[in-house]
Amino acid sequence: MVNQTVPPVGSGPPVRAAGQTAGEDGRLWELARDTLDGNWAGGHTVPSRTLYPHQWSWDSAFIAIGWAHVRPERTWSELTSLFRAQWRDGRVPHIVFNPAVSGGAYFPGPAFWASETVEGAPAVATSGLVQPPVHALAAWHAYRRLPSEEGRAALRRLYPRLVAQQRYLATCRDVGGAGLASIVHPWESGLDNSPAWDAPMSAVPAEAAVMRAYRRRDTVHADPAHRPTDLDYARYVTIVTAYRAGGYRDDDLAERHPFLVECPLFNAAMGASELALAGIAEVVGADPGPHRERAVRITEAVVTRLYDPDSGTFHPRDLRTGRLTPARTVLGLTPLILPGLPTRQIEAVLAEARSARFGLAARMDRPLPSHDRTATDFEPLRYWRGPSWMNIVWLIRHGLLAHGHDRLAAGLRTSMIELVAAAGCHEYFHPDTGAGLGSPAFSWTAALLLDVLAD
Repeated sequence: MVNQTVPPVGSGPPVRAAGQTAGEDGRLWELARDTLDGNWAGGHTVPSRTLYPHQWSWDSAFIAIGWAHVRPERTWSELTSLFRAQWRDGRVPHIVFNPAVSGGAYFPGPAFWASETVEGAPAVATSGLVQPPVHALAAWHAYRRLPSEEGRAALRRLYPRLVAQQRYLATCRDVGGAGLASIVHPWESGLDNSPAWDAPMSAVPAEAAVMRAYRRRDTVHADPAHRPTDLDYARYVTIVTAYRAGGYRDDDLAERHPFLVECPLFNAAMGASELALAGIAEVVGADPGPHRERAVRITEAVVTRLYDPDSGTFHPRDLRTGRLTPARTVLGLTPLILPGLPTRQIEAVLAEARSARFGLAARMDRPLPSHDRTATDFEPLRYWRGPSWMNIVWLIRHGLLAHGHDRLAAGLRTSMIELVAAAGCHEYFHPDTGAGLGSPAFSWTAALLLDVLAD
């Protein structure tokens, strides 16, 4: 379980980072709280009011953590709202569409996904993809921050749905047969256009007709130089179209689907979530043993399938070729969230994290990048190809805490606070200058700032 030693806290007061004053901490606390309040849509929180007007799956998990510090009832509303849209097979869709928002406000919108035509989909319009299963982690972390009867009741309601989510991934998505879940689209990784996907994406056709068939909305609200290229977007649409054509079925993915990858972050989240579910099970009166056993098996599979001893880090495995993808991205550091990760892999990943590629230190000179800073394809401005993201830093920080590396975790905490102090609650940040990039007033940045301020 991630960060088991953190004591429960309420809505403050925040603990100062090095160099912060009490007044500055209070300003940041209020900025984060006001950002979340401004993005509250009644029942759930939108990631931002501009680019992301609906509910996103792993965003809501991170957002729920922040609400625990300022409006705890919204923690459980956030997660309950998301899991009401769970499909009958257990999948939790990566987007839940707000019917009050125009269908043209975001692409791909509800008409593109056509979830209403699929048996087993919920009544509300959703996408057919998933995102990293960090929801049990979030629910358990939020509950331990502020235990309450309301929280226990919410955990009792959420527990069977969280179990169903894990069961779906462990069964329907184990395409490789080795105990790991496969993602069927880069969007499912959460790191949408990471260089980690370049190799498997290169095999996906992107025909001119596909590129003419839709209008992107992201580049209306964000600088196109910061977003995925048109070629990448055409491939994204091609992959979704293939999945949709099969009714979002998973039974024959190996035969027909163009993108199948075992992702280190996705599967590390699965393993860590089993340990979180073990904690939740004890609270709600269920058996924690099977969750602990599954966590061990997933950890072993992550090490066996995704660790590369030559590079000393973890890589996604492309099931179409059977090979690990070559890019050295921040995905390789995320298995630190597995408390049972063997010492050899912990030490190797820490060496990778401390190298010039990522620059992890007790005192960070620059933010933690999402891609190898020394690589020729490092792009400090483009979405997931270099910039620093608060949610990934939060996960790695808690992995460091779980393995007793408090000084390195403190370096990440200070870096997170300093980023927002200088640039505000942006979606992501320049990995060299710390300048704010992407959407302003971004919810998970605000939520996770509250969490680290409260430590």
